[in-house]
Amino acid sequence: MESYAVGFARPDRWSRGHPAEDGRPWHAVEAHRPPNELDGEVELAVCGAIVQVWGSQQWERVGPGRTACPDCRRLTGTALTPPLSRAG
Repeated sequence: MESYAVGFARPDRWSRGHPAEDGRPWHAVEAHRPPNELDGEVELAVCGAIVQVWGSQQWERVGPGRTACPDCRRLTGTALTPPLSRAG
C-alpha cells in the first residue's frame, strides 16, 4: 500500500481551475518521506489540488470521512462503501 500524508486545502490556494471547496478540505498527498517531515509543506495532492500538509494526520483515518476529497478517496482506494440497509 502507498503511504499518504494528509493535506488541507487552504482557501487561498487554487485547485483544478476553481477555488478549494471548504466542504471537502482534506486531501491525500503521496508521502515519499515520513509524513511528519512533510508537515507544513505545500504539496500537490493525488487529485491535483494544491494543499498544505498536516503531518500529524493519517490519511487512513481522514480519507473515509465526509470532509475528505472524493477524488482522493477514489484514487487511494479509501472510498466509502455504501452502508447496507437493514431489513425491517
